[in-house]
Amino acid sequence: MDRSYVDFERLFTLHRTGRFFVIRAKSNTKYRRRYSHPGDESGGVRCDRTIALSGVKSVRDYPQPLRRIRYHDVQTSKTFNFLTNNFAIPAQTVADLYRYRRQVELFFKWIKQHLRIKSFFGTSENALKNQI
Repeated sequence: MDRSYVDFERLFTLHRTGRFFVIRAKSNTKYRRRYSHPGDESGGVRCDRTIALSGVKSVRDYPQPLRRIRYHDVQTSKTFNFLTNNFAIPAQTVADLYRYRRQVELFFKWIKQHLRIKSFFGTSENALKNQI
């Protein structure tokens, strides 16, 4: 999910059903640090922290702790802040998951621009192949 989908109530519903998510945090997201995990800066991960949301509405909508990862991409010289509810996977994997999600988005954007497909009629692999 991207920054425009930061709906903590919806994210907490995903969390309660056993799913995990990776989103980019907005710059004005209010939180307080609970714990700092050791980071591996060789891969681009600058910090890995356990946080608690502190905004009035956000703490009501998502009362559980989250994991905040700051990642610096050396190719683009940009720094990203990711939020996830998955504490088990390495921080680098969180950054990779977000990057792969972006590649899927770019692929579908390319399909819509070059193949003039406004929407897909089916969801199965065979239906997509037939339409393309």
